[in-house]
Amino acid sequence: MFHKYMIKKVFLFLSGLAVSAALLAVPAASARDDRSPQPARAALTEIPQDRLPLEARETLRLIERGGPFPYDRDGIVFGNFEKRLPAKARGYYQEYTVKTPGVKSRGARRIIAGGCAIGARKTQGGTPAAHAPCSNGERYYTDDHYNSFKRVLP
Repeated sequence: MFHKYMIKKVFLFLSGLAVSAALLAVPAASARDDRSPQPARAALTEIPQDRLPLEARETLRLIERGGPFPYDRDGIVFGNFEKRLPAKARGYYQEYTVKTPGVKSRGARRIIAGGCAIGARKTQGGTPAAHAPCSNGERYYTDDHYNSFKRVLP
């Protein structure tokens, strides 16, 4: 009788281990594999240039002329780290500040220009930097500091 009792105890113990092991394996099995296909990115909405705020249209004109730009950081490389814009080689995108009325800082609005040659930044007597003019390429507008973008139509 003692023998049957011990076998039953061992059986229950091992069954419990098997159930525990199965439960522990579930989260690992359901975790997303980094090699699995990424979800499709939502298509960017588009906005005609004439529907942009006046300040954004002025920033576009400055980009076409090559400056001078009002902020020192205008024309720096935009890294696209959040991958919200089409993937391109580093240096493809540059960012430019869009003034926000009533805001003393750079604010949240930007134009991202892609496909322009990065020109040498020129500073003359403390004036803001100028760049090579760029009238072609892609343009994107964000009013929420890179959380969302709209592709600017000509």
